[in-house]
Amino acid sequence: MAHSLTLHPDRLFPAEPSLRAIARELYATVAQLPIISPHGHTDPQWFAANAPFGNATELLVQPDHYLFRMLHSQGVALESLGIGAAGVDPRQAWRVFARHYHLFRGTPSRLWLDWVFAEVFGLGVMLDGETADACYDRITQALATDAFRPRALFDRFAIEVLATTESPLDPLAAHAAIRAENARPGGWQGRVITTYRPDPVVDPEFEGFRANLDALSALTGEDCRSWRGYLAAHRRRRADFIAQGATSSDHGHPSARTADLAPQDAEALFHRVTKGRPSAPDCELFRAQMLVEMAAMSLDDGLVMQLHPGSLRNHNRGLFARLGRDMGADIPTPTDYVHSLKPLLDRFGNEAGFTLILFTLDESAYARELAPLAGHYPCLRLGPAWWFHDSPEGMRRYRRAVTETAGFANTVGFNDDTRAFLSIPARHDVARRIDCGFLAELVAEHRLADWEAAEIAQDLAHGLARRAYRL
Repeated sequence: MAHSLTLHPDRLFPAEPSLRAIARELYATVAQLPIISPHGHTDPQWFAANAPFGNATELLVQPDHYLFRMLHSQGVALESLGIGAAGVDPRQAWRVFARHYHLFRGTPSRLWLDWVFAEVFGLGVMLDGETADACYDRITQALATDAFRPRALFDRFAIEVLATTESPLDPLAAHAAIRAENARPGGWQGRVITTYRPDPVVDPEFEGFRANLDALSALTGEDCRSWRGYLAAHRRRRADFIAQGATSSDHGHPSARTADLAPQDAEALFHRVTKGRPSAPDCELFRAQMLVEMAAMSLDDGLVMQLHPGSLRNHNRGLFARLGRDMGADIPTPTDYVHSLKPLLDRFGNEAGFTLILFTLDESAYARELAPLAGHYPCLRLGPAWWFHDSPEGMRRYRRAVTETAGFANTVGFNDDTRAFLSIPARHDVARRIDCGFLAELVAEHRLADWEAAEIAQDLAHGLARRAYRL
């Protein structure tokens, strides 16, 4: 028996009636604000080519590690979803997903997908084994129409700006094509910008690191096997990214460690990690030094710096060997910020022209370290609840942990950090509802006036991200 799919208008608001009423009023002021998506991982080629998306599986399941990590935990072979396996029928893969959709009860993935099914595709029934084919057909048929091409959906979702994330080795051809389209008389005006993510050429433990340095040399004309040439190559590539709209860089390091070595020591370290088999301590020290080098470059060229530490990537060795990176096997680790960031903050912490946005997977650091740091250093801002904590309860914990010490102004609103394009408005809607619920409590307790809460709600939904990312 098929179950109806409905989205309650008061979902995620506080259950207490008076709080719910306040939250509802606040939400009405932000529900239709344009979306600022300053950090994400969607494919810029979608918007450059504007070709139709293929089918429901290709668009909604295969790019989303939130989904297939849960399925893998329940013994579903990723190859059965068409991940790392050629020739898998996408309809059959969708049936596998649909039969297991109940696994997502209580998770944010369920919230996001139900929103997409109901609001984007107009599905009136819940996805399960019985409704799999009907849902697949409805979605896939819609994707073949002009109204569901990438640019049309971008405009429908009221996205003001969307940042993607590229490696320094990316030629940025898709972004160049988008900017050419923007400049064409009568051309599409969607603002899609890039973000500089240098991990493949700053992490000596990244697979193919030395070959990546050679590719960077070829791309920039600099000698990336020399320290000076390597730094010059970064500056060239950052300038290329800025020319394609970039306003930020992003750094996904295992830890938040930074180092400020003397120039000769930094050069000697560079030679050690680019020759032979570098030790793990040298690899960690080099990543730490490169965070300070990137901060110095940010002070020169204005890129906002984002640090996403604390994930042990590709924890499942067998899965990594079989299918490669980003298979949902990244696991949070404890992260120190107070001691790790001190070399960087000693040098740049009071610089008005420098911004470092900090994220964490270690929630214990919010009240103990991150909020006090951001509540003091002019350069620091706190990113939103991230990754495993990008959820209703994670967002609530975040607000309760950081607001009293860092306030709202030292945070950056919300970013969706997703590969799943259609989930972007769903994720922003969840964040807006949770923030309005939190603000409703402050109003009800007479800690904020209602007009102040309305101003803050606008900032959390739009203004803070726009200002922090210099958009």
